[in-house]
Amino acid sequence: QVQLVESGGGLVQPGGSLRLSCAASSNIFSINAMGWYRQAPGKQRELVAAINSGGRTTYADSVKGRFTISRDNAKNTVYLQMNSLKPEDTAVYYCNAGLWVAPYEGLDYWGQGTQVTVSS
Repeated sequence: QVQLVESGGGLVQPGGSLRLSCAASSNIFSINAMGWYRQAPGKQRELVAAINSGGRTTYADSVKGRFTISRDNAKNTVYLQMNSLKPEDTAVYYCNAGLWVAPYEGLDYWGQGTQVTVSS
């Protein structure tokens, strides 16, 4: 059974930081690339960042230089460190397991989502 469980969302002021975590079942973590998507109200879900099993990463242009994706293979966990947050980063963030293909293709494995709200 594939499980992805996110945590770490919340309310933060503009310019603040949050770290999201996603704990994955071992049967998927060890063989897949992992990604973070987000979906804001009235908008399509978009890829924020992804990382392959070897640690290579890719980011959406809107978060480059502010967000960092990482993974701890011993803990089957992927993280998203978000710094210099902006109101436009407000969204539900979803963990995803996928393939490292041009450069990332999400598969239909999703966590339940965690709300990130950036507001003063």
